[in-house]
This record gives sequence, structure tokens and C-alpha cells, in this order.
Amino acid sequence: MEIGISTFVETTPDVQTGEVISHAQRIREVVEEIILADQVGLDVFGVGEHHREDFAASSPAVVLAGAASQTKRIRLTSAVTVLSSADPVRVFQDFATLDAISNGRAEIMAGRGSFIESFPLFGYDLQDYDELFEEKLELLLKIRESEKVTWKGGHRPAINNLGVYPRPVQNPLPVWIGSGGNTQSVIRAGMLGLPLVLAIIGGSPIQFAPLVKLYKRAAAQAGHDVSKLPVASHSHGFIAEDTETAADKFFPPTQQVMNVLGRERGWGHYSRASFDAARSFEGALYVGDSETVAEKIIHLRKNVGVTRFMLHVPVGSMPHEDVMKAIELLGTEVAPRVREEISRWEAEQ
Repeated sequence: MEIGISTFVETTPDVQTGEVISHAQRIREVVEEIILADQVGLDVFGVGEHHREDFAASSPAVVLAGAASQTKRIRLTSAVTVLSSADPVRVFQDFATLDAISNGRAEIMAGRGSFIESFPLFGYDLQDYDELFEEKLELLLKIRESEKVTWKGGHRPAINNLGVYPRPVQNPLPVWIGSGGNTQSVIRAGMLGLPLVLAIIGGSPIQFAPLVKLYKRAAAQAGHDVSKLPVASHSHGFIAEDTETAADKFFPPTQQVMNVLGRERGWGHYSRASFDAARSFEGALYVGDSETVAEKIIHLRKNVGVTRFMLHVPVGSMPHEDVMKAIELLGTEVAPRVREEISRWEAEQ
């Protein structure tokens, strides 16, 4: 069972003061967070790609590279790379370079992206949303498979027997599919034999169990070894010394972000009651003390089948020292408890 962190490198206004941290400072803080995550024994750190003012990381590979030479063991991944509006050649080159700097610890998490700012920025039509992703994923996998590439599609100039360099340390370079729970994306990941990451950020995590079964069934029918296909989840959360402190610190910035996005997307108001319901044992928020969060992760592993859990922290802007403390608790208290219990449970199966 792998345990890690994901972040979108938020730069939203401080709930108390209204001040906004600079993109540069927040990026430097995230590099410190990755280094700490490595030091406390976490398995993976993911950085999401966005192209808007309230998120600082438009280039996850560069941010991750900033920490790569200062870390030893932790795996470094995008979370996600918005592949539909990116050039797969450049994506592969960036992450192969990261793989070299980290000596084989880079991963690509490819997704369609729930934010659409990159499409007009890079000159893509949202009407081609699905087609772009399928075509770009096909090219990315072809580049991963072969040093010399011949390929033709509808949205990018053709490539005729050209080499793509550098080649990564890992062969193959890991490519995961990120999904918000779309049935077709889950089936596609299974058919391609690619690891799956589910964004479980609402409702009950147990409701994702049928999707994991569907993914594994599709993989098996396509002839892939299901035992070698990991499934990950990414969920919002925060850890503090006691549960009420964790909830009281995490709610205000979370509410702020959810209500901004809610106005953009037509969601209802995000209230403290909504938040408290989501941090219940069956809810999708992993907020509390170490024991509470560990128990929820164990429950997720046993009932949904995920083999990697990524805690998304912060949601909105939180004090850097609070985020660092949460990472420390996840690595030193939550992860050992989860790994021990899952090892014992698997031995009994």
C-alpha cells in the first residue's frame, strides 16, 4: 500500500487576511513539501497542471525536477498532465528528463482535466475534448514504446520515423490514467493495461468499488495481468494532532475554494454541514487526527481495492507550516499504521 501527497500549488487569498502568496513563493514551498515527504517515508508526490491565477503550477515536471535531486526515494508524478491540450512529444521529453534527474522515479498521470483554461490558451477547440485525449494518449504511448516514431493523427502534424529523446531510465516510463469516475475512461485504462487513478472527492468512496471491478474486468478481457495493475485514489484531506483542530483549520480555505468553483460550475453553497458530512467515516474527506485518517484509508483499501492513496493537501491556501505538519504526520504516523494493518489483512486473505 503506497501513501503519498498531491497538490495543485494553490495561491488563493488567505481566508483571514485576504493576502495572496506569490506564485514564486508557493512553488518554493511545494519543493520543500516534496523534500519533507521523502524524508518521512512517503511513497509518491503529485503536482497538478493548471493555467489560472489561483494555481501556480502550469509545468508540473519543472516543479518536480526542483525537488528531484534533493530527494532519494519518493516517486514524482503529475496529477494530472492535461494531455488533451499538450504535445505528447514534449510531455514525454519533460518526464524522461525528470526521470533522469531522479534516477528512475518519474511518472506521468494523464487526464482530460476538469479545468479547461489550457484549451483556448494553446489553441484547442473544446468540441474536440474527447477526440484530442484519445489521439494524444495514443501518440504518448507510441513514443513510450519506441525510440523512433511514425504516427499520423487529426490534431497534430504527423511524425515520420523521428527519434524522441532523451529516453527515460525506466522502461517503460509509467503512464497512469486519471479519472473522475467516468465509466468510459475506466474501461479505456483497463483495455490499455494502464494503472488507474480515481479522483474521489465527493459522495461515498465505497461507491467507486464497482468502477474498480469494471476496470479490472476490462483489463483481464484485454489480456493484461490484473495483479500487476495498481489502482490509486486522490482525495482531499488534512491531518493535525487532534480531529477538531484538523477540521477547524481545513474548513475555511476548503469552503472558499469550493464556493469559487461552485459559482463557476453551478454547484450549491458549500457549508460547514456539507463539510462535516464529508468527513464522516463513509465520506470522501480524509480530515482528522492520525488514527482517524489511517482508519479511513484502511477502510478504502479493504472495500474499494486501491493500492495507492494520495492525500490532496491543501485545498485553498493554508499556512506552509500546517501543510508541513500534515505531511509529517501522514508519513510518520498514518502510513506505518496503514501499511501494518494492510499487510496483516492481506496475509489472512
